[in-house]
Amino acid sequence: MNTDKVEGKFDQVAGKIKQSVGEAVGNQKLANAGAAEQIKGVAKETWGNAKDTANVVNDDTRARAEVEGESYKVRAEEKAHELREKITTTAHNIKDKLNQKMDDVKRDHNA
Repeated sequence: MNTDKVEGKFDQVAGKIKQSVGEAVGNQKLANAGAAEQIKGVAKETWGNAKDTANVVNDDTRARAEVEGESYKVRAEEKAHELREKITTTAHNIKDKLNQKMDDVKRDHNA
């Protein structure tokens, strides 16, 4: 487990505690800060997972290229590009879904 994943999990737990304490004492600023810290932790843990995945794909690609006699560099660059595209597309989709949910909350609140 890499440090980004560990720090992300820690941030999530700390954020949940802050949020709970803030809600218990009626401190909305603290509760909101806790929610934000949880989101930061999720992003950091996800980044750590992405790095681990990239390393696994890189290692697998290198091993296959050596067995198949292909140019490791070319194959690795292609796989790295594919992985980056998948990760960034997924991140953008998640961002869009979260923004839509937040817009729904604002709209419902103002209704």
